[in-house]
Amino acid sequence: MSVELNHTIISARDNRASAEFLAHILGLQVGTEWGPFIPVDTGNGVTLDFATVEPESITMQHYAFLVSEEEFDASFARIKEAGLTYWADPRQQHPGEINYHHGGRGVYFLDPAGHAMEIITQPYGNSVTSAQT
Repeated sequence: MSVELNHTIISARDNRASAEFLAHILGLQVGTEWGPFIPVDTGNGVTLDFATVEPESITMQHYAFLVSEEEFDASFARIKEAGLTYWADPRQQHPGEINYHHGGRGVYFLDPAGHAMEIITQPYGNSVTSAQT
């Protein structure tokens, strides 16, 4: 059997709010609460288990999601409709822009707990990096 990531726990100020936020942006479903966790299942079988923790114990993490062009369009529309600040880069130096790296599109935004979320249409390293716009 090959090694596969099955699930990860994401610290949140409010597990339900964070799970619903990400599920809405990505067009996914929030699962049934299980103990202290609110799960969101991704298309490749990985479950994101959101857990409420004390705000001072949250360390910002980065989560990147590979999506189709159509899913990117839908997610990006929901980001804009929600009035979220978004960036073309992880250092947040290009607000209000997306990137075109690796022959695809990408954008960064923050979730309610301050985690850096990224959606991309091409995995890193697939092609020569395009100029950022």
